[in-house]
Amino acid sequence: MTSTLQVDPSNAEQARAWDGEEGAYWAEHADHFDLALRGYRERFLAAADISVGYQVLDIGCGTGETTRDAARRASGGRALGVDLSDAMLRVARQRAAAEALHNAAFVQADAQVHPFPAAAFDVAVSRTGTMFFADPVAAFRNICGALRPGGHLVQLVWQPPAGNEWFLSFTQALAAGRPLPAPAPDAPGPFSLADPDRVRAVLGAADFTDIQLEPHSEAMWFGEDADSAQRFTLGMLGWMLDGLDDESRRRAVDNLRATLTAHDTGHGVLYASATWTIRATRP
Repeated sequence: MTSTLQVDPSNAEQARAWDGEEGAYWAEHADHFDLALRGYRERFLAAADISVGYQVLDIGCGTGETTRDAARRASGGRALGVDLSDAMLRVARQRAAAEALHNAAFVQADAQVHPFPAAAFDVAVSRTGTMFFADPVAAFRNICGALRPGGHLVQLVWQPPAGNEWFLSFTQALAAGRPLPAPAPDAPGPFSLADPDRVRAVLGAADFTDIQLEPHSEAMWFGEDADSAQRFTLGMLGWMLDGLDDESRRRAVDNLRATLTAHDTGHGVLYASATWTIRATRP
């Protein structure tokens, strides 16, 4: 972790993960992760409704695809991407420079506590990057303060696991028959903003108004074929094999291979997924 990075103590574990091995894996496989979410790209950008002169803040920008998209649309303004991962931000900067997007910039920051300039942005966006705050009310209040009055926050987050076949299939396969503890519904994680009532409560407490959730479903792409999807998925979720004996490990990998093969369409390994596009306004 970069020594100058200011992190809220409650986010220290997330910072260690994203500025460590997890972030490094995402950086190494940036194209794969972007392709997985490609089906949501245009609808999400349409919801953000970025104008030419906008100042755009991208929260949890990762390797910067959404920041670059925003910078192209805000050609007379700028787009600032923030993330905990130094490795992912290096990729983001390299790709923005390769496209000569001089109005795209990136800062390593914990958005829960980073001192953003007040009322400086027209819109804040986040593509699956806001579900990991330890104190989401504090984080969203900080983001709200960075928006001008009337500015919007637009997020893409996951709906509950029942609508996300990819998550259930992978975790059940790699569990190899073990019971998996259910995370607390308010714990940082991919489904922490899956409950619309909690979303409204959190954003309302953070001073946002006009909170709207729009459901959307798309097929997620995990690889060209079962072989590439297995390498990618094990790289992402291989920690689930920790503590298994050799027989259980083989069973888990075989289970994963079976579901990936069953979802190999001949033009990619595809799984159902479901998200909310959340839009809220700073009054």
